[in-house]
Amino acid sequence: MGRSFENRKHAIFKTAAIKSKLYSRYGKLLYVAAKNGVPNPENNPTLRHLVERAKREQVPAHVIDRAIEKAAGAGGEDFVTVRYEGFGPGGTSVIVDCLTDNNNRTITDVRNCFNRTGSRMGPTGSVSHMFDHVALFQFVGDDGDKVLEVMLNADVDVDDVEVEEGQVSLYAKASEFFKAKTALQEGFPGLELETAEVTWLPQSSKQISGEDAQTFKKFLDLLNECDDVQEVYHNAVLAE
Repeated sequence: MGRSFENRKHAIFKTAAIKSKLYSRYGKLLYVAAKNGVPNPENNPTLRHLVERAKREQVPAHVIDRAIEKAAGAGGEDFVTVRYEGFGPGGTSVIVDCLTDNNNRTITDVRNCFNRTGSRMGPTGSVSHMFDHVALFQFVGDDGDKVLEVMLNADVDVDDVEVEEGQVSLYAKASEFFKAKTALQEGFPGLELETAEVTWLPQSSKQISGEDAQTFKKFLDLLNECDDVQEVYHNAVLAE
């Protein structure tokens, strides 16, 4: 069978691992959203948004349904959100959001990722003050003034509206996410949102190259292999 077969087999296993991680991630997020609210997307905006995101990322319906059904049952797991901050390879700033039912396991796993790449974890607030916590929406369009008008009429606290190459980027306060999303859907019926998320955006970037860039890629790979890690935010720009 030779090298070609081995390469294809490796690619298949790699793809399967990525899918497994994605399904596990959404399974936890959906479970927590349903458990903390009501297990019905129609009456739970957070859950509805996650279901929409999961479908966009091609998470199978049975994974979504199973997580919601599990949350609707008695008992269940007790997940909590935890956030770690620190300094990655090349002096980059990193925020790691996790969802866990075992804090000791999670902090050990995340700390190992930092230690194995010569990075350093910091205390809460050590780097998050260098990021803006925002609601971000991106969609096809060219009329930023109309978008701003719709937001103002809905009394949404907007940070900025940018239009570039036929794409609109709307930035609002993180706490205004659902309010802004509803205003967009009502103001622009049928609008397809390419991005709709609450995220951390760096106030400035850190360009890295060479060995630092390679180590940073390894750092991200290690974090992404951790089952409890949900999101990683950073200010790194890897030089071509």
